[in-house]
Amino acid sequence: MTQRLNISSGAKWEDIIGYSRAVRIGNVVEVAGTTALDENGNAVGIDNPYQQTKFIFAKIEKALISAGASLKDVVRTRMFVTDISRWEEIGRAHGEYFREIKPVATMVEVKSLISPELLIEIEVTAIIQDSQ
Repeated sequence: MTQRLNISSGAKWEDIIGYSRAVRIGNVVEVAGTTALDENGNAVGIDNPYQQTKFIFAKIEKALISAGASLKDVVRTRMFVTDISRWEEIGRAHGEYFREIKPVATMVEVKSLISPELLIEIEVTAIIQDSQ
């Protein structure tokens, strides 16, 4: 039986809603939708989707490391944005993290996120490769 590892970021919402920042089962790591809220619950990068995207990928990287993975293991990114016309700013930040890795990527516009100052929410899937 494959062991399940739940990764917590310590956010108060994890217990209230009942979710983990990331879950690893076997060599697969799923990272929950991540926004640009800092450890105090304050939005980072107000009206700056580039800055929010970079902040989110740094948070995601910490969760991946806690699960024994890295950004190099990411095979899919899913980006939910509140204004698709700003895709180039978001795409530039994505490229800074994944230009060489090139995971499959989805970017879709949504009506809103949980707080109006949040412009983007990102999920990732990582598959940890056996070291050979």
